[in-house]
Amino acid sequence: MPLAAFLALLAVAVLWGSAFPLIKVGLAGLSVPHLTVTRHLVASAAFVPFLLLTGARLRPQARDVPWFLLLGGTGIFVYHTALNAGELRVSAGATSLIIASAPAITALLARWITGERMPVIGWLGSLTSFAGVALIVLGDSAGLRFDPFAGFVLLSAFATSLYFVLQQRMFARYRAVEVTAFVTWGGTVPMLAFLPGLQADLMDAPASSLLATGYIGLFPSALAYSLFAFALSRAPITQVTAMLYSVPVFSLTLSWWFLGEVPSLLTVIGGAIAIAGIVVVQRARRRAIRAPLPRG
Repeated sequence: MPLAAFLALLAVAVLWGSAFPLIKVGLAGLSVPHLTVTRHLVASAAFVPFLLLTGARLRPQARDVPWFLLLGGTGIFVYHTALNAGELRVSAGATSLIIASAPAITALLARWITGERMPVIGWLGSLTSFAGVALIVLGDSAGLRFDPFAGFVLLSAFATSLYFVLQQRMFARYRAVEVTAFVTWGGTVPMLAFLPGLQADLMDAPASSLLATGYIGLFPSALAYSLFAFALSRAPITQVTAMLYSVPVFSLTLSWWFLGEVPSLLTVIGGAIAIAGIVVVQRARRRAIRAPLPRG
């Protein structure tokens, strides 16, 4: 992997890891809808100068607008709204570990939607990852029970997995950064329904919540996604994906630093099992892709 791509991915892991605890800081002063829309208004605005500086297109072709609205509705609107709702009760560290299971969900969706092959070992890896997620949820709850708010985090993991599968068709006609910008704008459109009451909420919010919201909109959203697109253009996707396994490490560390959150032993064990299952799934997918197709 080129050094520039490695440094870009390291920055992405730190920025995405920092988003989970800072969402909680933002939620201390803003409601879920207002945090969600403010973050993406900031991110949407930040993409304009970036696209201009890189010589990218500022708008998609008319025929692709509905598709970008669908992608944005799934990967931005549903994902972030559900994620923020889940973090009202689920710890930031546990949330990052649950979201880390997305590659396993993506593999299953790719099998059903695009027909991508996955060996038996890949299915076993998926089951292992989901078992780890179950332990994370139980470990983060008070007692061995399922916290309903963890359901929102699981919904966000499903939404981002579906987005990863559906977005692939757009890379044939658009650069990665263009897809990211247009999807972000498409996902911000339905968030405009959250505008009523936003001004009053912003006026009443403490400075820490406002700074956290501005930060996650500018850095984990606009900057990190742009760096991720750069890395995808410089390194194999398998190496890029492997680097993202470090996101929960940074999230757990920063959650302890910013929020004083200490994960339970069950949560840590569940996280290790979930990530181990994801590694198995990713390796199985790579082998399936390299394997020759059967000839009839």
